[in-house]
Amino acid sequence: MVTPLHPRAVGLGLRRALLPGLRAAKPGSFDFLEAAPENWIGVGGALGDAFAELASKHPLACHGLSLSLGGPAPLDETFLHRLRRFLDTHHVALYSEHLSACGDRMGQLYDLLPLPFSDEAVRHVSSRIRRAQDILGRRIAVENISYYATIHQDPAGSPPLTELEFVDAVLAEADCDLLLDVNNIVVNATNHGYDASGFLRGLAGARVACIHVAGHRDEEPGLKIDTHGAAVADPVWALLAEAYALFGPRPTLLERDFDFPPFEELLGELDIVRGHLAHAPARSHVA
Repeated sequence: MVTPLHPRAVGLGLRRALLPGLRAAKPGSFDFLEAAPENWIGVGGALGDAFAELASKHPLACHGLSLSLGGPAPLDETFLHRLRRFLDTHHVALYSEHLSACGDRMGQLYDLLPLPFSDEAVRHVSSRIRRAQDILGRRIAVENISYYATIHQDPAGSPPLTELEFVDAVLAEADCDLLLDVNNIVVNATNHGYDASGFLRGLAGARVACIHVAGHRDEEPGLKIDTHGAAVADPVWALLAEAYALFGPRPTLLERDFDFPPFEELLGELDIVRGHLAHAPARSHVA
């Protein structure tokens, strides 16, 4: 039986570079771990043993990288069946993927590409999310991604949706959950000129299953790059606190993918998350 993540749980990414710190951490240093299943399915030897040890001791979430929910190629149902066995074996509490495309009919592109903000794209990606949920036998959460360009819209087609309208429409049409990345909102709001708080308030808050918080790079005024390779910036902390005020406490993951600081610094950022969670209302302020 899978136990849901506690609403006030804080977690770290299960990265290979962090294995020594994660395995040696004192009890209570973090509440759950999040792994990319593509990086661990079928892995054996010492790395596989380390993963199995951590997964047996700590609640586990999984965040996918390669499903390409919005892509043009057929959904990889063979992978989905393998993924279901992996999730069931490790009693994974939450599975999420990106609201993006990461491949075409020729194969993987190894990047997260934005989708057109259109009614057609809503129908396409929503049908694939529903199919993925059917095969996995569970609800999944999709993450709002960072992006740097928008996909061209057919001028003869329907008027384009906003990013917010697109995300909310997919959540409703697919009947899935949201993995809310507050750093991505700050990055996109800066790069595309919209109000981050307004975007947050417009989301379907009841569908927020988990929150990601991460660092970015200020490339130049008006341009932020989503890196997951730096400490969390003040505007992201502020938006995280606003998310808790709006939606109530949600399990929250600190993402760090490279340029790792000493492990104690990551635990210090988790303490900041806990501080914001401590002030979160017990219940959501929105329906």
